[in-house]
Amino acid sequence: MGILSLLLLVVLSLTVTSGTQILLDKVKDYQNLQQRLTYIKSVGLLSLVVGILGQLIGLFQAFGSISKMGVIVSPELLAGGIRVSMITTMFGMIIFLVSYLLWLGLDYKLSKQT
Repeated sequence: MGILSLLLLVVLSLTVTSGTQILLDKVKDYQNLQQRLTYIKSVGLLSLVVGILGQLIGLFQAFGSISKMGVIVSPELLAGGIRVSMITTMFGMIIFLVSYLLWLGLDYKLSKQT
């Protein structure tokens, strides 16, 4: 989850820098600010993709360890491996939703100013 935490920090830093300009009505370069708002949405989407990739890697590792155990596998072990692998997807989805809502609000505010 280290990569997803870094992506969350990038989204928050882009939001703070762009949001202060928009909310304080200090927009000087509209095109540059519009591009930075697009970065917020793009990094959010990237975090969703990284979360799904993390789930696939986690499932691959869980099923690999299950196959090494042999024929008898407990349902608790299977459920635990699936639960751990879904954490990255959930975290990536949360970052995506937060970044998309922030982008939506700031884009709406910017479009009302121009």
